[in-house]
Amino acid sequence: MFLEINNLKKGFGQGSSRVEVLKGITCDIKKGEICVLLGPSGSGKSTLLNIIGGIDAADSGYVAIEGEKMADMTEKQLTGYRRKHLGYIFQMYNLIPNLNVKENIEVGAYLSDNPLDIGELLNTLGLYEHRHKLPNQLSGGQQQRCSIGRAIIKNPDILLCDEPTGALDYNTSKEVLKIIEQVNRKYGNTVVMVTHNDAIKNMADRVIKLRDGMIRHDIRNEQKISAEDLDW
Repeated sequence: MFLEINNLKKGFGQGSSRVEVLKGITCDIKKGEICVLLGPSGSGKSTLLNIIGGIDAADSGYVAIEGEKMADMTEKQLTGYRRKHLGYIFQMYNLIPNLNVKENIEVGAYLSDNPLDIGELLNTLGLYEHRHKLPNQLSGGQQQRCSIGRAIIKNPDILLCDEPTGALDYNTSKEVLKIIEQVNRKYGNTVVMVTHNDAIKNMADRVIKLRDGMIRHDIRNEQKISAEDLDW
């Protein structure tokens, strides 16, 4: 089993104001698949993503990658785990403003023992001719592609995407989804993507629907379509 999530529970607050955000999440995700976590605001999907990413800790239950349980790791081991296994793509691009495209992506390469080839990746992302531009000289879609490059350059096992198209218009959103799909096919990274956009589930191998901190549906998508053909 590649990514195992077992009876994960997480709450925030104390006493009468405490809110249980995850109420016993159990699932497993196969290596190399695109998994979409779908649900309305407050369903627990971003909290689940943050626990998989080692950003938050669960109250109980565990996450394990290839048998390695995160809860058993020291802080130093957890940092190593994030560096070795994980790439993050957020709704906000978080690019370094005084570094150009190539330099922003290379920041991710320094975290890896086995980085991808920067020139090849720039070509895959359609950013090669923009590699010397600063972030403020790029469109929103180009900035998001640059942030994808920074996450993927270190060749992580898992690419965690938190509403990666949330700040983008329709056409740019599709462009970014096509890049994520292309990266998944080319490099074999497992993709876990949080979204509230129901249409995006159609490009996934696996769809996990959450509501009120629980899994309501966990389905394998037999009728998967390409990001190019998504419509909403």
